[in-house]
Amino acid sequence: MPSLKHPVPKVGFVSLGCPKALVDSEQILTQLRAEGYDISPTYADADLVVINTCGFIDSAVEESLDAIGEALAENGKVIVTGCLGAKSDVVKQAHPQVLAVTGPHALPEVMAAIHAHLPQPHDPYISLIPPQGIRLTPKHYAYVKISEGCNHRCTFCIIPSMRGDLVSRPVNQIMQEAENLLAAGVKELLVISQDTSAYGVDMKYRTGFWQGRPIKTRMTELVRALGELAHDANAWVRLHYVYPYPHVDEVIPLMAEGKVLPYLDVPFQHASPRILKMMKRPANAENNLVRIQQWRAICPDITLRSTFIVGFPGETEAEFEELLEFLQEAQLDRVGCFTYSPVAGAAANALSGHVPEEEKEERRARFMAVQEEISSARLTRKIGKRMTVLVDEIRKNQVIARSAADAPEIDGVVYLANTGNIKTGEFIEVEITGSDTHDLQARIVTA
Repeated sequence: MPSLKHPVPKVGFVSLGCPKALVDSEQILTQLRAEGYDISPTYADADLVVINTCGFIDSAVEESLDAIGEALAENGKVIVTGCLGAKSDVVKQAHPQVLAVTGPHALPEVMAAIHAHLPQPHDPYISLIPPQGIRLTPKHYAYVKISEGCNHRCTFCIIPSMRGDLVSRPVNQIMQEAENLLAAGVKELLVISQDTSAYGVDMKYRTGFWQGRPIKTRMTELVRALGELAHDANAWVRLHYVYPYPHVDEVIPLMAEGKVLPYLDVPFQHASPRILKMMKRPANAENNLVRIQQWRAICPDITLRSTFIVGFPGETEAEFEELLEFLQEAQLDRVGCFTYSPVAGAAANALSGHVPEEEKEERRARFMAVQEEISSARLTRKIGKRMTVLVDEIRKNQVIARSAADAPEIDGVVYLANTGNIKTGEFIEVEITGSDTHDLQARIVTA
């Protein structure tokens, strides 16, 4: 008599927020598949739904709450995790019918909640899990999270209250993950954390080992090792969320040598010394300008990306003008700008002199107008140059790729005509033929 088969339980999954949250989602999905669960692409076919939320700013909270409401309406069984989950009272007040709420980076807690409401299958299909785990990114690039949490207490930010203090991953774990990803065909490793520069501080930079080789638990040594590994696999390494500590200068020569991409994502946030002090940021504008010049002297091709906040409590018109002057001096390649958002729990909310919303929006518009001129001019200078690009997407008549200067989702792209013999995830040589404010146009260089 044939044995009766139990239906495989299915979990729906929604991932919101930043790449760090995306990595948390990938870890949960990997564990689900390891335990034999199926992942459902629809609410209707799922036995329950997990939503990894974002709670950094008000608009993200609203998006997360809306997603929870939609999942409840479509499915009825929802488990909430992620940054908004750290404020369980907010979630439960809006949606009291959710099954469970956990905070960010909480794999055991999420799995326990899933087990409680959707028991684990009897026969886990561990063999179905690839060494690189389950990924939510395209096959040719992946985020590698090197630490969790942050030791800073920036007054506009509530991330430490959600994700805790800095906890660095052992260097051997990071290197093994990178090796698995590269072996699976990944062509770009994007290094992320809350504070990449602080990697290893909590471990006092102790020496770790990978394949019998000693590697200090420190950003410079880790980046060098990742660069060597990626170089052998003909892949890129890109650095994100780098605070401008003095030792950051040590990675610029690695970029000049081609070990890692000449790309640095440094969140400067402002230029006024007084505003930076009120923000409790670990830098000042004058030193940053000098260091930008030094970085470009060592590595002329370096791409600098940053983010800024306008309308911080107490910001005067003169201090905003100071920020615009910094922007003109720094000539950054890629810039994001946000108006100050009074997120519940942020220390800056208690400061005096809050800027009216209309004025914040007006300053943001002026800021972006200045940066768009800078971006347009810097991209125009690339016309006629040859470069290597990584193909992200193939459309009917168009190919979308990225250069070393372009991180996925947040930067510009390179547009090409589809010649019919280009594949997603491959490197190709192109010549830049045109540009606009954010993107480039190019043609394939034939041998």
